[in-house]
Amino acid sequence: MPWWLLGVSMVATTFSADTPNLVTDMVRQHGVSGNWLWWSFLLSGMVTVFIYSKLWRRSGVLTDIEFYELRYSGKAAAFLRGFRALYLGVLFNVMIMATVLLAAIKIGGVLLGISPFQTIFLAVVIVTMYTMLGGLRGVILTDFIQFIIAMAGAVSAAVVILKLPQVGGLERLLSHQTIIRWRSDKSWWVKFSYFII
Repeated sequence: MPWWLLGVSMVATTFSADTPNLVTDMVRQHGVSGNWLWWSFLLSGMVTVFIYSKLWRRSGVLTDIEFYELRYSGKAAAFLRGFRALYLGVLFNVMIMATVLLAAIKIGGVLLGISPFQTIFLAVVIVTMYTMLGGLRGVILTDFIQFIIAMAGAVSAAVVILKLPQVGGLERLLSHQTIIRWRSDKSWWVKFSYFII
């Protein structure tokens, strides 16, 4: 598969059902400038797509643990590989899957009116089927398509929200009292966030 498709797939895996909840909480806690907590990933995402994925493919490795095997040696490297395998494989991935499933359960309950068990069962069956039918290529192509849908949906949602009467467009949003307070704030972080927005 081409390096750019692998790179987009790697970036797309950071999107999940819990991402909107996470971003909403960031904005609720930090205001609009809280978006920089995740917008900053754009730079690392683009570097992943256009630089690292090409180099990763050239190295011939398939996993980060395999990369450690190629790059490092000795007891310290063996400990690092073992620690990363246990930490990512057992602790980290279990926590991530728990948050994703919780978000899916909430979405399934609200949008489809189904129970938590039904939501998880449906998700497992669908994901297992397209993974078995398409293999790794099917998963990567699905990531690519879902990435395009997610980005188009995010931009469309922003346009629709800006047109709501309660918001009144970008000009009215930027003239809101909260934004005016940000303008008067002396913090470079807030000034920079406002400038970029």
